[in-house]
Amino acid sequence: MIPKIKNCSEIKVIGLSAKIKMNEQHKIMALWKQFMPRKHEIENLASEDLIAIQIYSDFNNLEKPFDIWACAEVLDDHNLPEAMETFMIPQGDYAIFNHKGMDAGATYQKIMTEWLPTSGYDIDARPHFQVMGEKYKNGSSDSEEDFYVPIRLIKN
Repeated sequence: MIPKIKNCSEIKVIGLSAKIKMNEQHKIMALWKQFMPRKHEIENLASEDLIAIQIYSDFNNLEKPFDIWACAEVLDDHNLPEAMETFMIPQGDYAIFNHKGMDAGATYQKIMTEWLPTSGYDIDARPHFQVMGEKYKNGSSDSEEDFYVPIRLIKN
């Protein structure tokens, strides 16, 4: 499990958001079911990729509710579709992991328990997100997406 480390520029997105608790994973699918039929309403898409975002108020306490987004990157946010919102993923360093299949939980478990402790990095207080590009196939074991984990160097 070797990620690509990248300093990402700000990413402007438009989409729908919800607040959930860790045991409310079913709400993620419901949010995507609302977003996908309306994606065509978004103008100035940067690409056809989909982006899923998680914004944790305290990553060390996952019992607290957190925000999720179903969205797409845009070049600008003019003509915002009704009931959609804009969000700016802040610039910063990310560890990017390619995830294959549909068991995201297992991949995150490996990232946090195997890669992170020996990486020299810590989780930074910025959004986590996934980019689902042309290799993403919802519900398929052949699916691929990239997990962006916000990181910062551990200072000794």
